[in-house]
Parts: sequence; C-alpha cells; structure tokens
Amino acid sequence: MEPNLLLAYVGIAIMLILSGVGSSYGVTIAGNAAVGALKKNSSAFGNYVVLAALPGTQGLYGFAGYFMFQMIFGILTPEITAFQAAAVFGSGLILGSVGLFSALRQGAVCANGIAAIGQGHNVFTNTLILAVFPELYAIVALAVVFLIGGAI
Repeated sequence: MEPNLLLAYVGIAIMLILSGVGSSYGVTIAGNAAVGALKKNSSAFGNYVVLAALPGTQGLYGFAGYFMFQMIFGILTPEITAFQAAAVFGSGLILGSVGLFSALRQGAVCANGIAAIGQGHNVFTNTLILAVFPELYAIVALAVVFLIGGAI
C-alpha cells in the first residue's frame, strides 16, 4: 500500500474508532441511567430510549466523514498526494476527538435528564434541548471535515 494512502486510512480509522467509542460509552452512560429510572417510573420508557440513543449520533458522524472522503471527494486512491493524506489524517483527528468527547458529555447530560424523569420531573424537552449543545460541536467538526475535503 502506498504510504500516503496508508496515512489517510490511519486518519479514517482514528475518525471511526474514536467517534464510535465515544458513542458506545455515551449511550451506555444514558442507558444505565434509563435502567435505574425504569425502577421508579417505567411509564416514561419512550423518553428514556430517545435520550439514551442521542449520544449514538457521533459514531454516525465518523462514518459520514469516511463516506465523504471515499464517495463524495473520491481522494482515497493510490494517487493521493502527501498533502491530501495529511488533510485526511488531520480530519480524522478532529472529528474523532470531538466525536469522542461530545458523545461522552452528551451521555452525561442525557443520564441526568433520565434520572430526573425517573423521579417524576417533567424535563424531557428541556433535557433534549440541553443535550443538543454537545451535539452541536460534533456537527461543527463534521462540517470542518467537509470543508477540508472540499478544499483538497
């Protein structure tokens, strides 16, 4: 395999692994809270599911970043230049890192909302709004990947 292509795929791997790990942990954090809340208020299961699933989107953003480089920009070929490979690698670091941390923090926000709903508080909509804030940074990171891909 060409060294430039290898560097690009290492960046893609970082993008997918970190965003996927963040989503896995984030949904687990919120899911654990949902299991505890079910003991107190099982009628709110639908709300728990929505909030517990929300941190899973960062993993999808990692896949979307790979999809952009492969299908939209089409630069993951043996002819990739060193500059392009470095840009893909950097994009992987950006989206992977932001996806990891935003999913973890979003999972914590969702878990707190789930716990409050389990205690009988009507905070589903408020929690959903607050959980969007960490998500916003993952979306911005995906937009940066798109801009980088378009520039190279």
